[in-house]
Amino acid sequence: MRKSIYTEEYKAMLAELRRLREKSTVTQEELAGRLGITQSTLSKCERGERRIDVSELRRMCLALGTSLPEFVAIYEAALAGQSAPDS
Repeated sequence: MRKSIYTEEYKAMLAELRRLREKSTVTQEELAGRLGITQSTLSKCERGERRIDVSELRRMCLALGTSLPEFVAIYEAALAGQSAPDS
């Protein structure tokens, strides 16, 4: 079994997370500041070089003005090839 960081599902999650950040017009530097991490660390997360655990994902979602369940709904819609639900 491959590590989840290398799966298409994980890549899709990262893409949706980045899309959410960009839609919120928040830069990596701004989000990193909100999270108390460096911009470099956040960049590694978005590129898939550093794994994000569920508690980190929750903090990122909250820092971007959404909840983890809302993000999961967007992610699931993306995996299903559907448009994202209204937020």
